[in-house]
Amino acid sequence: MKLKNLTFKGGLHLPEFKELSEHCKIEAALPVEELIIPLSQHVGAPCEPTVKVGDEVKVGTVIGDLDVSLYAPVHSSVSGTVTKIEDRFTLDGSVSKCVIIKNDFKDELAYEIVNKNLEDISVEEIIESVKKAGVVGMGGAAFPAHNKLAGATTGVDSVILNGAECEPYLTCDHRMMLEWSQKIIDGLRIIMKVTNAKHGYIGIEDNKKDAIEHLTKELSSYENLHVAELKTKFPQGDSYRMVDSILNRKVPMGGRTGNVNALVTNVGTAAAIADAVLRGIPSYERVVTVTGDGIKNPHNYIVRVGTPIGKLIEMAGGFNGSPKAIIGGGPMTGFSQFDMSTPIQKNSSGLLVIKEDPSAIYEMTPCIRCAKCVEACPVHLMPLNIARLASVENFEETEKYRVSACIACGSCSYICPAHRPLTELVTAAKRELKARSRKAR
Repeated sequence: MKLKNLTFKGGLHLPEFKELSEHCKIEAALPVEELIIPLSQHVGAPCEPTVKVGDEVKVGTVIGDLDVSLYAPVHSSVSGTVTKIEDRFTLDGSVSKCVIIKNDFKDELAYEIVNKNLEDISVEEIIESVKKAGVVGMGGAAFPAHNKLAGATTGVDSVILNGAECEPYLTCDHRMMLEWSQKIIDGLRIIMKVTNAKHGYIGIEDNKKDAIEHLTKELSSYENLHVAELKTKFPQGDSYRMVDSILNRKVPMGGRTGNVNALVTNVGTAAAIADAVLRGIPSYERVVTVTGDGIKNPHNYIVRVGTPIGKLIEMAGGFNGSPKAIIGGGPMTGFSQFDMSTPIQKNSSGLLVIKEDPSAIYEMTPCIRCAKCVEACPVHLMPLNIARLASVENFEETEKYRVSACIACGSCSYICPAHRPLTELVTAAKRELKARSRKAR
C-alpha cells in the first residue's frame, strides 16, 4: 500500500508561516490568578455546574456534569475557590455558563495518578475512563471522545490519527508528535483495541519531515502501525480528506467516517486518551500555539483550560506593535477575538496575532464566474452559486447545491479574485436552513 505523496482532489497550497514557532519546544504556561472555565466545551448539551460559589476545588475536581448521552464532563484545571458562576463569551463568539476559580497556586490533585497496562484493561473500562476524564476532539471538533469510541466498537478496520496540521501558523500538533510520540502511539493502540481495527495510521503532511522520520522510527516495531506521508495542502486535516487520501475511500454526503469503516481523531486527542486510560489524568490542559507577527516571542505552551487569552499574550512577550487581528485557532477556520478575558478551551489549538489584516486591503467586486472557488472546494461544491442565492436570502434553493455538505474551510473565500465573502454566505445559508428545520419540528 502506497503511503507517500498522498492527497485529495481540490484544496489550496497556502503560505505556511510555521517557521515562527515550529522549533519552539512545549513549555508550561505560567499559572494565572483567575481561571474562567466554560461548561460547554464539547458537541452536545452544556454541562450544569456541580459546584457553587465559595466551594473549594482541586485540580481535576468535576465542576460540570450532566445526565445525557452526548456530553463531556468539565474539570477544574487548578486548585482554589469558586468565586463566580456566570455567562461569558467563548472563543467562537458564543456565550457559555462559566465557573470562575481563584487559583491558590497549590496545585492539589483531586485524582490519583496510576500506571496501567493496556493488556489489563477491558474495552468497557477504556470507554468509561475516557468519559470520566472528559476527553473531547482536540483538533477543533470537540466531539466527546467516549461517544466516538462507543459508536465504533464494530465495523472499523482502520484508525487514523490526524497529524496533518494543515492550518497556517499552527505547530502544536507538530511539537506533540516530536515530544509526546509514545503517548500518541499509546492512544492509537488504545483506540485500535476498542475498535478491533487491523491497521493504524498517523497522517502527517510532508512539511514536517522531522516528525515523519521520528514517528516512522518509533513505529518500526509495530507491524500494523504506519506513518502516512501526505502532500502539504489545505484542508488536508479534515477527517474526510484524510480518509480519502490515506485509504482512498469516499465518505458519503451526510455520512461519517464509520460509513467507510474508518475512525479519525487528532494526535492531541490520542495523547489525552492515553493519559486518561493509562494514567487516570482528566482532560484539563492542552498544547496551544501562540504565534503571528504581532507576537514578540511565539511559543508552544501547555495551557490550563480557562486561562484568559490576554494572559497567554503577556507570557509570549506581549504585542509586537499594534495588532490588526487576534484569532482563536488558525487563520482559515478560527474566530476573531474582541475580549482578552476569553478563555482557552479543550479544543483551542492556537492563538494568532497579526499586525496586518490582508482582507482589509481588498475591495469586493462582482463575481466574474471564474470557477476558482469550484476548483478549490474540497467537497466539490459550487460556492459561487450558493453564495449568490444566500445573498438574496433564497435559502431553500441552496439545498439543490448541497449546501449542507460545506465544511466551512474558507478555501473559496481565500481563492476568490473578487474577494467575495463566499464562506460567510454559505455558512449563513446553512445556519438559516438549520434554524428553519428546528422551528418546523
